[in-house]
Amino acid sequence: MGFPTKKEMYDALVERHGEGLQAKFSKGTVAVCGLGGLGSNIALHLVRAGVGHIHLMDFDKVDISNLNRQQYFPDQLGRYKADALTETLKRAAPYCDITSQVVKLDEDNIDKLLAPYDIICEAFDKADQKAMLVNAVLEKFPEKYLLSGSGMAGLGSSNEIITRRIGKRFYLCGDGKSDVSDGLGLVSARVAVCAAHQANMILRILADEFEP
Repeated sequence: MGFPTKKEMYDALVERHGEGLQAKFSKGTVAVCGLGGLGSNIALHLVRAGVGHIHLMDFDKVDISNLNRQQYFPDQLGRYKADALTETLKRAAPYCDITSQVVKLDEDNIDKLLAPYDIICEAFDKADQKAMLVNAVLEKFPEKYLLSGSGMAGLGSSNEIITRRIGKRFYLCGDGKSDVSDGLGLVSARVAVCAAHQANMILRILADEFEP
């Protein structure tokens, strides 16, 4: 079989999701902030679902310590994550509209960088960065949907990771308690479970389905 056309790939998604739902996914615009264990997995789920536009933001480079849980490969070591992940996502979804920036989000640039997107996905590693982004989005963009992750470390039960609706447009995914400082740290499978929760909630929002 030859390389599929854009129409062939779209038709395959329609066959899987239905025409109406796929149309909603295709109109989605999502900014993924942080491209580590959460963000790289979230982005891959979204492009595979045919979400219309994904914007990737991170300032870090791929390190060997990332390879146990993030969507990077040994031949991408040393490259900026924003560039390497774009390459990976394009292999999975060559016709998806993917843009990226090598940038560190802060209180001074959030207004400009996040304004174009309907859904903001927080996927940072550090608690202070998470809090900064969440607080800024809630304050400056109350009309946008916000997804954040908290608590995915160790080998606790996958069933402890849940999606909670914190505010009208704010969702928090994770177990809410585990931390890398508790011992084992981050394990690929459990991080991926949390990332799948965030990605699935984004798809539910695009489908006009919401947590109570």
